[in-house]
Amino acid sequence: MKIIELILDEEQEDSGIEAISIVESPAIESDFVALNSEEIKLAEISKEKKILLGALLIPNKPIYRKGDDGEYYIFFSKETIVKASQMYLKNGYQNKTTIEHEKTLEGLTLVESWIVEDEVQDKSRKYGLNVPVGTWMGAVKVNNDEIWKEYVKTSKVKGFSIEGYFADKMERPKEMVQEDLSKEDEIINKIKNILTSENETK
Repeated sequence: MKIIELILDEEQEDSGIEAISIVESPAIESDFVALNSEEIKLAEISKEKKILLGALLIPNKPIYRKGDDGEYYIFFSKETIVKASQMYLKNGYQNKTTIEHEKTLEGLTLVESWIVEDEVQDKSRKYGLNVPVGTWMGAVKVNNDEIWKEYVKTSKVKGFSIEGYFADKMERPKEMVQEDLSKEDEIINKIKNILTSENETK
């Protein structure tokens, strides 16, 4: 099966991540933690934080896809994830969110964004998230009571998924590479034989 690395094409204006979607089945297979019921004393009133914290992109994690060209896997390198996370904030997309990649949402904002640099000491560990170094983590504030009650509290959504445009470069299986090298050797040998034959007839 094909394995494709997605990369940023920095020469294309629309390259990169455009929105964060809250979904039931995140492709990266990492659920978020809903931070709620924690007291914040504001005029002696306890309120929910209403923050979702989870992985946005995990480096080198194969993500299954099926399209017109058949079945394949995609993945993102650590370098691409760093660039994508920085570009997302640089473009001011903190408030661009959707649900299940379909409906645009209002009242959701990315309030924290960081790249995991230490698996043991990272903040994500505090909330029971076991993610590797290079993971892009995010915390989204939900200032939308309808979304919080209907989707988060009922666990209809379990994680983040990203939306955007990336270029791709193919990583071919070793068997295909070896096959191509064998064909090249065969052609080279044929050329050598032709040249040898021509020299012998002269």
